[in-house]
Amino acid sequence: MKWVTREKVKVDRVACPWLIKKFIDPQAEFLFVPPAEVADTARREGATPYDVPGAELGHHDGKCSFEAIVAKYRIDDPAVALLARIVHGADVAADLYGRPEAPGLKAIAEGFQQMGLRDDHEVLALEFPVYDALYVYCRLQAGRA
Repeated sequence: MKWVTREKVKVDRVACPWLIKKFIDPQAEFLFVPPAEVADTARREGATPYDVPGAELGHHDGKCSFEAIVAKYRIDDPAVALLARIVHGADVAADLYGRPEAPGLKAIAEGFQQMGLRDDHEVLALEFPVYDALYVYCRLQAGRA
């Protein structure tokens, strides 16, 4: 399955591919294009758009794209639910959950964006281990609740 979003990924546009690869489609292919090209690319490539205005898997009702994907694909995992709150806080100005980890995730995302990496695929390759570690942390936290 192909997925498409805006280029120059940060928080939600890194977290969503991680979520998709881990819980929906391990073979997923991600396309990153200028914002004005997302809709045309989605049609041409048969790709699912995410984290763009108007997309089903975008920001709605104050929630971020990661949360939209969790809901649509019914990912029922307490650790993913906690991770969704952290991603939300790092990505959305109106933080609904006040998770203390969110500012740290936002700082990490900002740092990766400023590293001058080759492209968005390199950002994903380097940041996925951050989300792997954060997921393990969330599993431990969820187990204590």
